[in-house]
Amino acid sequence: MNNTIYNLASLGVQQLIPYKAGKPIEELERELGLTNIVKLASNENPIGPGKKALAAIQQALSGLALYPDGSGFSLKQTLSNKYSVSPEQITLGNGSNELLELVARAFLTPLHEVVFSQHAFAVYPIVTQSVGAKAVVVPALNYGHDLDAMLKAVTDKTRIVFIANPNNPTGTLLSQDSVERFIKALPDTCICVLDEAYFEFVSSLEAIDSIDSIEWLKKFPNLLITRTFSKAYGLAGLRVGYGLSSPEMADILNRVRQPFNNNTLALVAAEAALNDEEHLQETIRVNASGMLQLTEGFKALNLEWIPSSGNFVLVDIKQSGQDIYEALLRRGVIVRPVANYELPHHLRISIGTETENKVFLKALAETLK
Repeated sequence: MNNTIYNLASLGVQQLIPYKAGKPIEELERELGLTNIVKLASNENPIGPGKKALAAIQQALSGLALYPDGSGFSLKQTLSNKYSVSPEQITLGNGSNELLELVARAFLTPLHEVVFSQHAFAVYPIVTQSVGAKAVVVPALNYGHDLDAMLKAVTDKTRIVFIANPNNPTGTLLSQDSVERFIKALPDTCICVLDEAYFEFVSSLEAIDSIDSIEWLKKFPNLLITRTFSKAYGLAGLRVGYGLSSPEMADILNRVRQPFNNNTLALVAAEAALNDEEHLQETIRVNASGMLQLTEGFKALNLEWIPSSGNFVLVDIKQSGQDIYEALLRRGVIVRPVANYELPHHLRISIGTETENKVFLKALAETLK
């Protein structure tokens, strides 16, 4: 009977390998009976949500018996004012992950192809396969996107191209000029999804031109920019993200979006977070300091890493990353193995607090002895 149920599923879903999230702290506590666990696996904000977001959540608790505003009117207005776009250009998602799923459901069929890079975010192949479309994976260039090769891979069957900038899990960053040229060269029948989950961290780097892709929406009706409140704003547990696009594309996405996909607490917290510049700047400061702390630690251990523009860094362990990951678990430290990204000798380390980073580096040094 169980085999019959599997056979009833669509072919793409039958063959799908589900996304595997970072191990939760509670799971490791249950498995090994450990306490004081350090989790640096899921690119979460180590200082948590800001005071304004927490206050907004507290104030909204009395209204939990009521459905949330399904249109997200107030959050859309705040986003509209901040980024100088119309509310009609905004699609709210249950995290930016949902935007990736919505665009796949709205625009892909088994007749279409999707182009993305090797070592790019694991959700791209998942949403592609779930609707039966064909994934075209372009080999990476220096662990990042090879835009020239990706453009050559585009055919009349290509309906979506995914670009992560910065890329997860490698942290590589494309220049704004190169991305703009790429989008301009795409046919009108191909949608470019520009995944900017980590863009707040890029804008803090003095040596790199800041991400300013929103201006492109005026020129490219086939562009969808996705962003999230899970990283820099510290709201990963509430799952809220947003897409910016032409009004026409947003209209299509909102047709397949489920009603009430954002809960009340997520909506009010995200709106408050947008107005908490102090918390954002402290997050960026902690991230920059932690990145330096980790890379100096890697240098002391004679390990190489990929320079990152996100809130994580990929380090080359020069041996099985899975083995070191498991050894670190036994020391109460959770990081992220990335063999599923074809990087079996690397580990992705999220930037933590100074204390968390110190605990990790000590555990890593002991593990590598």
